[in-house]
Amino acid sequence: MSDTKGTAFTHIPVIDIAPLFSGDDAAKRKVAAEMADAASNVGFLYVKGHGIPPELIATLEARAAEFFALPLDRKMERYIGKSRAHRGYVPKGEEGFYDGTDPRKTDKKEAFDLSIELPESDPDHILGYRMLGPNQWPAELPEMQRDVYAYYEAAMALGHTIFRGFALALGLDENYFEALLTKPPSQLRLVHYPADPARVADWGISAHTDYECFTILHVTAPGLEVMNAEGRWIDAPPIEGAFVINIGDMLEALTNGRFIATSHRVRNVPDERFSFPLFCALDYETVIEPLPQFIDGDARYPSYVAGGHLVTQTMRTFSYLKKLVASGALALPESENHATAFGRKEREPA
Repeated sequence: MSDTKGTAFTHIPVIDIAPLFSGDDAAKRKVAAEMADAASNVGFLYVKGHGIPPELIATLEARAAEFFALPLDRKMERYIGKSRAHRGYVPKGEEGFYDGTDPRKTDKKEAFDLSIELPESDPDHILGYRMLGPNQWPAELPEMQRDVYAYYEAAMALGHTIFRGFALALGLDENYFEALLTKPPSQLRLVHYPADPARVADWGISAHTDYECFTILHVTAPGLEVMNAEGRWIDAPPIEGAFVINIGDMLEALTNGRFIATSHRVRNVPDERFSFPLFCALDYETVIEPLPQFIDGDARYPSYVAGGHLVTQTMRTFSYLKKLVASGALALPESENHATAFGRKEREPA
């Protein structure tokens, strides 16, 4: 739905965001200008100077490895389909745009999904907001809840800082997004790509854009690829001490295509790999539509509600939700045309 945007980039820019934590307005605006350039032309950037200690990241990796080493039946006790808040274990083949009958067309990953910790008594959970509610933590790994949630809180705090940077990048008040971040359904995923020496699958995860505003990503090994404007896949390897940030559907829509949600995928690699994306969203009832200052003619994106968009996209990709929709037990919150293409479509490399 975006117009012809982006460049035939061959690398992803690295930006030091440490000034965003300072009181130096000129330095913050300089960083914001660099973020705007990356978001408009690439849709991806690396950020360093983020302030999250490496020990917290190392502990996150260790807890994820402990969980995914459990037997499948133990992991399935926390199966995501048992959660009304879409939290828990995602087995291989659960998620994807394919029917799962062709092993080369099935994502090979498994995952564990969590978000803001809310009690069963939370009013939005009671109302039935599918992305809000309690997490499903494995009782046999008590340290996992403590340590993984500590990382979640630190990464969410970083997300607020990055939102401030993007607000400045768009010429908005630095705190523009804060009022829309009171209880967002921002999801952290622990993703495990098992070793696959024979490379049975075509990829670790197939080409897609992310649904939210932006993603904060830590990975332990190469494999991520990003599509440039010529349809070529560009490697995005891990950089020591830096996170990958990529623009999602919501920021593309809010900016009327000025910022781009760039298609990306994880190619299949033979070695074991872990990935930790935090999908930074706005509050559930936030209306997503092009902001007036970015409409230079037509608004190229439909107006939609943030939570409804997340739920609709999730219902289109998770097997347990597809089955509920097919049976009539659930209905898509928004029309199918609202849930279609943001960013650049996957194309064959030139």
